[in-house]
Amino acid sequence: MIGHIETIEEFLAHRTADVEEAVREAAAAEIMPRFRQLAAHEIDEKTGPHDLVTDADRKAEEYLTEVLVKLLPGSVVVGEEAVHANPASYEAIRGEAPVWIVDPVDGTRQFVHGDPGFCTLVALAQGGVLRASWTYAPARDELAVAVRGQGALLDGEPLRAGSPAPGRDLEVATSHPDYTTDDQKRALLGLRTAGVVPRACGSAGLEYLAVARGELDATAFSWEAAWDHAAGLLLVEEAGGTHLTLAGEPFRITGGNTLPFTAARDEATARRILGLLSGGA
Repeated sequence: MIGHIETIEEFLAHRTADVEEAVREAAAAEIMPRFRQLAAHEIDEKTGPHDLVTDADRKAEEYLTEVLVKLLPGSVVVGEEAVHANPASYEAIRGEAPVWIVDPVDGTRQFVHGDPGFCTLVALAQGGVLRASWTYAPARDELAVAVRGQGALLDGEPLRAGSPAPGRDLEVATSHPDYTTDDQKRALLGLRTAGVVPRACGSAGLEYLAVARGELDATAFSWEAAWDHAAGLLLVEEAGGTHLTLAGEPFRITGGNTLPFTAARDEATARRILGLLSGGA
C-alpha cells in the first residue's frame, strides 16, 4: 500500500509499473489458464447469445479489483462484470474519487472461440478525466501504456498514430452488426462509400491499439460503456490521434455523448468519418 502518496500525479510517477504487474498477473493467473480450455459450465450469457461472460472475466476482475484498490487507497473500481451485477456502481465514474475502469476480457467472444484477439483493459480516471491506461493482449504478450501528457508506449517503444497516406482507402473498424440498432446501422451505412473500407470490429481495445500504432485509420462505434473505450481513447490521444462524437466534441467517459463517435489517427480523418456518419444518420 502507498498511503503516503496523496495525488494521482504522485501515484503515476511511482507506481505505473505496479499496475502493469497487476494486469500481467491477473492474466497469467485467471485468463490464460482458461484460454482454449473453457468448459461449458464456465461460459454464461448475460443479455443474449452475443453477450457472453466466462469464469476468466469474473475471476480476473475480482483479482484486479482487490489489487488496484490496495495500490491506490481511496480509489474505486468500475468493472464490467460488477456493473452487470449492480448497475448503480457505474455512477462512480462521475464521482470525485480516483476510479479504475476495468474490462477483464475485452473480446470475450473471441476468447471463447479460442481466438487470440482479446485483451485486458484498465484505465485510471478522476473527475471524468482519463489519466492513464493499460492495454494488455496476453495471448500476444503485448502491453500498451499511456499516461496523459507523457505519450504512449507499446512494449516500451513509442506509439505514433501518424496520418493515412494520401489517396489510400481509409480502413475503419465499426460497431459489430450483432450489437447495433436499426438507427445505428443506418448511420454506419454512411461509411459504405468510395475511399472507405469498413469492417466489423473485434475487441474494441485492440482496435484502438491498431489506430494508435497506425495500422487502422479509424473506428466508428455506437455505444458508450466506458470499460470498452477508456483505455483505448487515451492510448489514441497520447499516440497523436483524436476522438470526436457526432456533435464534434471529444468523447466523454461520463456519458451523454452524441453517437456514433470516432477515434482516428488524426483530426482530418476523424472529421471525414463524422461527415460520412452524419450523412448516414
